[in-house]
Amino acid sequence: MTDKPPAATDILIVGAGIAGASLAAALAPWRRVLLIEAEDAPGYHATGRSAAFWHESYGGAAVQPLSAASFATLDRPDPEFSDHGFLSPRTALTLGRRSEAAAVDAFTAEFRAKGVEVSRVGPDEIARKIPGVRPGWSEAAFEAACSDIDVGHLHAAYLRAAQRAGAALATRAPLESARRTNNGWDVRLAGQNVHAALIVNAAGAWADRVAAACGIAPLGIQPLRRTVVQLRLGVPVPADLPLIVHVGGDFYFKGESEGRIWLSPHDETPTLPHDAAPEEYDVALAIDRLQSVVDWPIAAVERKWAGLRSFAPDRIPVFGADPHEPAFIWCAGQGGFGIQTAPAISALLAAQLGAPSPEGGIGRVDPAPYAPSRFG
Repeated sequence: MTDKPPAATDILIVGAGIAGASLAAALAPWRRVLLIEAEDAPGYHATGRSAAFWHESYGGAAVQPLSAASFATLDRPDPEFSDHGFLSPRTALTLGRRSEAAAVDAFTAEFRAKGVEVSRVGPDEIARKIPGVRPGWSEAAFEAACSDIDVGHLHAAYLRAAQRAGAALATRAPLESARRTNNGWDVRLAGQNVHAALIVNAAGAWADRVAAACGIAPLGIQPLRRTVVQLRLGVPVPADLPLIVHVGGDFYFKGESEGRIWLSPHDETPTLPHDAAPEEYDVALAIDRLQSVVDWPIAAVERKWAGLRSFAPDRIPVFGADPHEPAFIWCAGQGGFGIQTAPAISALLAAQLGAPSPEGGIGRVDPAPYAPSRFG
């Protein structure tokens, strides 16, 4: 790929994180594609800071079809795409206190109805899966199919696939403005003009700003800061500890290596798009919430970071043509589930833009609920 953009392209994709990179890989065999990135390298923001896992119930019932359809690509990719899968098996517990039994019951029933393999477990099983769990955390739903995702290798595989198919990548190339013409867009990048037939807005936290620069009404894509901490513990918690998610949304944590975990207070602090950094309050809140669940002594805070998860107003991903400007395509609002849904979203959106319709499980997903037209 190149840092010098061509003068003209069929499709200009704004943002080279997982959304833009996966779409570029899906489209490049069929259309001329230019992928632009404002930063020095792709994936600097949300993609590069994700504590990603494939967790079928994560994101809610509306997101589940995209996650389920993406599993096969993540687990057993085409050998031409990658010579190995991107998933490492883990399990998951959606955990609650005694007072949250009804919420765990509702969670279990909702996802069983969607075909998710989830089972209700009680205190004895919780204690076996979470050594040192405190009394009172007696309600849980168990999912055996949860996996970690190797985000770096997945993102790199999409970029390589796009390159092999002829896509161009320009870094340090923010979209400054775009003017609609009779046959597409005249786009001003950093110091250069490019003509594109279509613009795809895969700019993550910057999606509404990119829309405004193109004269398109924003959808209300809201960046929310999310904090993650790596802790070294004073007890030998196993590396294959399940992903533990609070049914009320107060925390999640998972084993990272022997005696280490990744922990988040599940914070969602509204913010402007920027280079996010962790706040000490959120780090302390995460630790306090963890210590209310388990009796593990903490030896050290080894790492801490923050990223921006961006949501549409209804918290459902949005992809497809803008309802008022069909030459402007949205691919935004993926929240915290953009990695685990990337194979499905990219294939479904690429089919709308000139690529063949996907087959298998992805081909059975109805893209209509995710269309921008739902916002009027």
